[in-house]
Amino acid sequence: MSYEVIGITVLWLFLYGYLIVASIDFGAGFFAYYAKITKQDHIINQIISRYLSPVWEVTNVFLVFFFVGIVGFFPSTAYYYGSALLVPASFGIILLAIRGSFYAFENYGSKQSNVYMFLYGATGLFIPASLSVALTISEGGYISEQNGQVSLKYLELFTSPLAWSIVALAIVSVLFISASFITYYASRAKDIAALLLVRKWALFWATPTIIMALTTMIALSQRNQVNYENMLDLWWIFGLSMGFFIIGISLLYIGRNYGIAFIAIMLQFLFAFFGYGMAKYPYLLYPYINIEDSVTNSSMAMALIIAFIGGLLLLIPSLILLMRLFLFDADYAKGKK
Repeated sequence: MSYEVIGITVLWLFLYGYLIVASIDFGAGFFAYYAKITKQDHIINQIISRYLSPVWEVTNVFLVFFFVGIVGFFPSTAYYYGSALLVPASFGIILLAIRGSFYAFENYGSKQSNVYMFLYGATGLFIPASLSVALTISEGGYISEQNGQVSLKYLELFTSPLAWSIVALAIVSVLFISASFITYYASRAKDIAALLLVRKWALFWATPTIIMALTTMIALSQRNQVNYENMLDLWWIFGLSMGFFIIGISLLYIGRNYGIAFIAIMLQFLFAFFGYGMAKYPYLLYPYINIEDSVTNSSMAMALIIAFIGGLLLLIPSLILLMRLFLFDADYAKGKK
């Protein structure tokens, strides 16, 4: 296996880790605000707060690893994506800063504020929407390069069905993943009222997730025929993704084995995410960045692979320890610690 394949696989794992962990965090913030304005915060917000308190500060570790790695492995990404995504990425960073700041104000301040909760909940939807722009422009046709300057075609982007379908898919996926996890967490805490409420949300957001996934594939077929055909060739991967979705949603519907249900949903997104990445191979940005031509020199690539695999091996046990100490501790989940 070549250096570039190993490198992009490791980076895709970090991005998948961010997809899951950040989705739980972003969705939880939205659900906390939604529960507050619908007068259901007494049912669910204690569960959400017990999850977010030990986790929210480490969510972006995966994203930092990915950005550092993608520029290290494929330096041309800094030139193309850095120039094209200057405004969307800056907007996303500002939203991340707002989210972190107002979470701290809301939880550690002297009094609660509806404004803080609104900003925290709204950014949970706007951040994945802004970050999803990177996936959209990677399909090609949204960037122009003239006289050595890269610019984003904003009119093309904002009028693109693919762009809006990816934004919608990002938002509904965040809400589905988050609701599925909080359902499991409520079952660990044996909080029946919270469990019934969030289980209803998880079942609700399952349908829009599948609809938007199919809508995105249709839009992709009209935008990048090669990528779409590659996805059809990998039908078995997406078939496995659908199979795990059916398992997860079935367990949620019958109301049992919520942990297995969430694992199935994680596997659903794992296969869909890696299937999409395999279909794009060898392009990171069509037609400008081909990973076979854009990879750094072999000695640098080897050093980065060792460093990032080592980082992954340190990060995963750290997260497992964090979860065992807090999230999966029965007394902590029940609020006894």
